[in-house]
Amino acid sequence: MNDLAPLVDAAKADFAAAATPAELENAKARFLGKSGRLTDALKALGALPVEEKKARGAMINAAKQQVEALLQARREALSHAELEAQLKAEALDVTLPGRSRGMGGLHPVTRTIERIEAIFGSMGFDVADGPEIETDWFNFTSLNSPENHPARSMQDTFYVDMKDAEGRWLNLRTHTSPMQVRYAKAHAAKHATEEHMPEIRVIAPGRTYRVDSDATHSPMFHQCEGLWIGENVSFKDLKVVFTDFCRRFFETDELELRFRPSFFPFTEPSAEIDIAFAKGPLKGKWLEVAGSGQVHPNVVRNFGLDPERHIGFAFGMGPDRLTMLRYGVNDLRLFFENDLRFLAQFN
Repeated sequence: MNDLAPLVDAAKADFAAAATPAELENAKARFLGKSGRLTDALKALGALPVEEKKARGAMINAAKQQVEALLQARREALSHAELEAQLKAEALDVTLPGRSRGMGGLHPVTRTIERIEAIFGSMGFDVADGPEIETDWFNFTSLNSPENHPARSMQDTFYVDMKDAEGRWLNLRTHTSPMQVRYAKAHAAKHATEEHMPEIRVIAPGRTYRVDSDATHSPMFHQCEGLWIGENVSFKDLKVVFTDFCRRFFETDELELRFRPSFFPFTEPSAEIDIAFAKGPLKGKWLEVAGSGQVHPNVVRNFGLDPERHIGFAFGMGPDRLTMLRYGVNDLRLFFENDLRFLAQFN
């Protein structure tokens, strides 16, 4: 007869009654502690005959293993219950809407540049992008502004403490016209062996830099230069293309354009382009929006083309100025002060 079975049952009942880890440890001590019932049974083995000691010891060890298994099971149950209570107390209501950050938006000047690209893209113009640190040749000389040419004084230039292979200082580009040269040279080289070179139609939007800062000028500003070169591209095409662009950009056909004679070293003849609105607060006021002209023969040669065969026009406009006109903003600096209260109005 196994007289240790009631002891195991008693341990099971005591462990089940323990509601906390501390109570469970007290119940453990009653069975497995120094003065516990199983410990006393092991101590009593010394008084038994050798024959009985082995059998009795095996029974006690079996009972002890059962009690330890019951103890471990109860420990795990209490730990699981404690974790469940903690999770319940710290539970999140996942049915609530999430608290996400607000969506950002495009800068108004970025919106304007994308609009310009879309309109000229529909006319077959590519978009070119290039370095903002330029060599003297691309920024000035290739555009018919050789060294000591008076036209260079028209642009206050930021120079970089670096030199090109010819020992000339590099500069932050003062316009995106250098990209016209880079694009046209690459185009001419690609089609050099062809009898009829495809026309060059490209715009070059991007950041430019000049030493200038006031309500309508910024040391960093944006320009978009355009170029169309072919075998029969005239000033008439320039007027048609730019008039169509302006009316589509401002979404009105009630817009007048005029081409005023001017001077640029890279075009001849040259013209400033003014616009006048038929409605609104700027009604009847002529506003300068771009410079333009027939590409100078020297510049065409620097493209790697024959000016007797290839002819075309170029223009340059300021997306920042167009943004001001489109949204009725009278201070250019507001676009670059990063005041979210101002910028949020355009999104």
